[in-house]
Amino acid sequence: MLAKRLENLHPYVPGEQPKDRVYIKLNANENPYPPSRKVTEAVTEAVASHPEKIGLYPDPDANELRSAIAQMLNESGGVLSNSSASIPFKITPDMIFCGNGSDEVLSFVFYTFFDSDRPIVLPEHTYSFYPVYCGYYDIPMDRVPLKSDWHLDTEKMLADANANDSCTIFANPNAPTGIALSRDEVAQMIRRAPKAKAFIVDEAYCDFAEESCIPLLAEFKNLVIVRTFSKSLSFAGQRLGFIIANPELIKAVFTVKNSFNHFPVDFLTQTAGIASCKDWAYYGENAGKVKAERESMTAFLRERGWFVIDSSTNFIFAKKDGLEGEKVYQTVKKAGILIRHFSTPGIEQFVRISIGTKEQMDALKEAMKDL
Repeated sequence: MLAKRLENLHPYVPGEQPKDRVYIKLNANENPYPPSRKVTEAVTEAVASHPEKIGLYPDPDANELRSAIAQMLNESGGVLSNSSASIPFKITPDMIFCGNGSDEVLSFVFYTFFDSDRPIVLPEHTYSFYPVYCGYYDIPMDRVPLKSDWHLDTEKMLADANANDSCTIFANPNAPTGIALSRDEVAQMIRRAPKAKAFIVDEAYCDFAEESCIPLLAEFKNLVIVRTFSKSLSFAGQRLGFIIANPELIKAVFTVKNSFNHFPVDFLTQTAGIASCKDWAYYGENAGKVKAERESMTAFLRERGWFVIDSSTNFIFAKKDGLEGEKVYQTVKKAGILIRHFSTPGIEQFVRISIGTKEQMDALKEAMKDL
C-alpha cells in the first residue's frame, strides 16, 4: 500500500525529550529565556477581544507580520545581539516570506529552487534536515567534507557548484560546528558561484553572531536567506520562520506555498510574531546573555583539556581526547541534564551543548568538572 518514494525517506531525528524526570534541556538549541511579556499580552488580548478569529482563516500572506519583520530587521540591523549592525538599504515586506518554522520554509526553498537533474552542493556536516529534504524531493547531493579545522571548504564547494551548474546551501553560522563565515567570505563565494542558480544561506543562529548576509541582497539577486524565530526569539514552541530575498524570488516561493498550504501561519502565531518584532531589543539582550555564557562555558572546558570549536551560535561543539561522546552524554544525563550526541561518523566524539541560563550552565559545569 505504500508509495515507492517512501523508500528514500530518512526522517530527521530531533533532540530527545524524555518524560521520566525533569531535565535541564541543553540538547535542542532552544532559548532558555521566556518570550517578551508583550507577546503573552498580545495573544491574551487577541483571544479575549476577537475569539471569533480562532474559527476563521488567518491572512494567508501574513502581511502585517511581514511588515513587522521588515521593520525589526531595519531597526536592528539584522543581528539582534549586535547594536552596531546595519543594513544599507530598506528591507520591504515584499522581500519577506513566512512559514511554520524554518523547517517548513526550507521545504518550500528546496521545492522552489532545487531540481532532481543535478546535485545541490552542501557541507558534509551541516543542518541534518537538508539531506532529509533531498530524499523527500528526490534531489541528489554533493556533500563536501569540512576542512581539517572544521571550517567549510569553500573552494571545493565552489568548484563542484560550477562543475555541475548547481545551487548551494549551508548554515551560517554552521551547525553543529558553530563556525561562521564572514559576510565578505560569503560575498566572494556568491560572486564565483553559478549566477543563474539560487544561493541559500541559512541564518538560523545569526542573532548570536556578529553580522548577517542581509546587506548582500543589494548586490546578489540569487541570494536567499532563511531565518527562524525559534532560537533568538524564544519561539520554538510555536513555529515561525521566514525568508528574506529578492521580491521576484519571494513570489516564486508563494507559488509553491499556495500549491501546498494556503494558510500556513495561524492567527495566534501571527499575533505573537508581530508582538515579538516590536520588542526585539528584549531578545537582543537575551542573546547577549547567551553569548556571555557561551564564552564562559568554552573557557571552563578548555581549562580542563577539552577541544572546543569557536562558536557564533547558541551552542558549543566540544570533545576531549580519551572520552567517547556517548559516554559524556550519558554521564551528564544521569545528572539530570540533556546535551546532544551525534553518532554520525566523523563527529561521534563530539557533544553539542546548547547554552542555557547561568544557573543551568553552572549545573552543567558541576556535572562535567571531573570528566
